[in-house]
Amino acid sequence: MPELARFRAKHGPLEEQSSLAQSSVLHVDMDAFFVSVELLERPELRGKPVVVGGQKDQRGVVSAASYEARKYGIHSAMPLRTAGRLCPHAIFLDGHHEKYGEWSDRVATILVKFSPVVEMVSIDEAYLDLAGTERLHGPPLAAADKLLRKITHETSLPCSGGLATTRLTAKVASDQAKPRGLVWVPPGCEARFLAPLPVRKIPGIGEVTERTLRALGIETVEQLAAVSQERLEKIFGQWGEALYRKARGGDSYEFVIDAEPKSISHNHTFGEDTADLDEMATMLSHLSQKACKRLREAGLAARTLTLTIRYAGFETHTRAKTLAAPTQLDGDIYAVFQELFRKHRDAKRKVRLLGVSLNGLTHGNEQLDLLEKERREKLAKLTKAADRLRDRFGFGKVQFGGSLSSDAPEHRED
Repeated sequence: MPELARFRAKHGPLEEQSSLAQSSVLHVDMDAFFVSVELLERPELRGKPVVVGGQKDQRGVVSAASYEARKYGIHSAMPLRTAGRLCPHAIFLDGHHEKYGEWSDRVATILVKFSPVVEMVSIDEAYLDLAGTERLHGPPLAAADKLLRKITHETSLPCSGGLATTRLTAKVASDQAKPRGLVWVPPGCEARFLAPLPVRKIPGIGEVTERTLRALGIETVEQLAAVSQERLEKIFGQWGEALYRKARGGDSYEFVIDAEPKSISHNHTFGEDTADLDEMATMLSHLSQKACKRLREAGLAARTLTLTIRYAGFETHTRAKTLAAPTQLDGDIYAVFQELFRKHRDAKRKVRLLGVSLNGLTHGNEQLDLLEKERREKLAKLTKAADRLRDRFGFGKVQFGGSLSSDAPEHRED
């Protein structure tokens, strides 16, 4: 994955922010992403109600639903059993998050070809700043259309986009464009575009706020925009000022190119609580490698490693270890996570989730054991070569046995 940008909120009067506004913020959202990835391998399911997340008689929630399944009221985060009752004939599939991550990386690789300023806000959506890319890809609207077509052409995955002056308006626009569409909101048209929409379409407005607004007779964004900022602040406190801005499409953000992560983490929830040591050790290795790859991409090394273990019943424990010197090598980091796992796991209980977190991030990769300098240099070259192959063929296609360390603990209890 390439280095990506982040957003920082900009504050100040809306009039000042809109004076130089241009429609250059593009929100790209993959359509029913998990379902679409599964359909690449099972094209015979196209046009049928498909639910990803597990089986309809299992605990857990829906991760994604095809548009055909959504017609029955099924949506993400809904309990699987509820989805099964709403559409008994739907096809339920287990999720494969490693596979989704690989396809997300492929999409990100395409995105950075259109702009040096990209933020992946989740596995299936991103923001781009197309300002200044006209010489390469044409005006932002033409570039946005070209980008969406390229994603679908190269991955066979459907996607939608919203092009606007602000992040908020671009996100709402991409939602209105679904599926397989592109909506452009010209500068100055934000309020008019948002006006007829239900207030729930505004990012950040959930069920509680929606109920409160409905009790006040406010159901559309236009009605919300007609309320003074003073009244909204009186009712909602500080949230009222945000509502006032959001109703006008006025949330404004700037990209921060040099922003660095303060921590890097990955976790995995098992489909069923497990006591299988081999399964858990394999997953711990996989999570460690994912985190290490991101660490190297950012040009950073980690000094503090934190392991998270969540047991059946959702009781969660974290254990950390601080190294004598920062590292970015898979073998070093995996060995520590294995040590933490062996020492602190309750062998009498099944595990629901494993997570790894890299903290104390610094530049460089200084090591104290100078006698192993040559070996470590070889390992560093090998990991970089593996990272390049992963970017090309997918993360799951290139994995290190034992996380590339002959010293790593075996997948068994001592």
